[in-house]
Amino acid sequence: MQSALYVGLSAQVALEKRLQTIANNVANVNTAAFRTDVVKFETVLSKAGASPVAFSSPGDNIISREMGNITESGNPLDVAVVGQGWIAFAGPNGTVYTRDGRLQIAPNGDLQTVSGFPVVDSGGAQITLDPNGGPVSIARSGAITQDNNEIGTIGLFNIPADANLERYGNSGVTPDRPATAIADFSRDGFKQGYVEGSGANPMMELTKLIAASRAFDGTNSMIEGTESSLQNAIRTLGEPGK
Repeated sequence: MQSALYVGLSAQVALEKRLQTIANNVANVNTAAFRTDVVKFETVLSKAGASPVAFSSPGDNIISREMGNITESGNPLDVAVVGQGWIAFAGPNGTVYTRDGRLQIAPNGDLQTVSGFPVVDSGGAQITLDPNGGPVSIARSGAITQDNNEIGTIGLFNIPADANLERYGNSGVTPDRPATAIADFSRDGFKQGYVEGSGANPMMELTKLIAASRAFDGTNSMIEGTESSLQNAIRTLGEPGK
């Protein structure tokens, strides 16, 4: 009976983390280029005599790479990434990668993310435009043209598929393996005047939230039933003549 209590408790810990993850995904359904969190669960086996007992681990959060829908914004400084590439910007502690292509020009001419971080080219250098230089044209390759002059090129990077991602802010990630600059734009590139939406599907996430909530309630009922059975057994064994 005690094993059932511990198994139920481990399941509740895992489900609580799952509920927190889904709730965060739901909260970011309108965040540009947001990547959902998914939880990777494992089973821990414990030998109780000759019978194995399976416990749920709390689970590890993994950032999904599933992209959101691309919609037209009409803003010439907005770029959506086509394919699997990432835009890079200089964060406080190093390079951060994002697919949120809502860009802006700072008063000093620096090309920045919507959060104010400098966007970099494929070599890691910052890009500077003329704030009064007229309309900006951004090619599929990321090449920026202003007043018929090519100013610079937005870097597009590939993050290895087996790299673990750590979240930075709402839409940024930092990989544990080096990203490489993309030079072939036949499949990957930029689309000017478009923005990528959140990767979170609101209906799917709400369905998951309901299912996880019900599973948590069911596990709670199982624990209460096990506790009641254990108390009855103790009470019975404590009676005279038992």
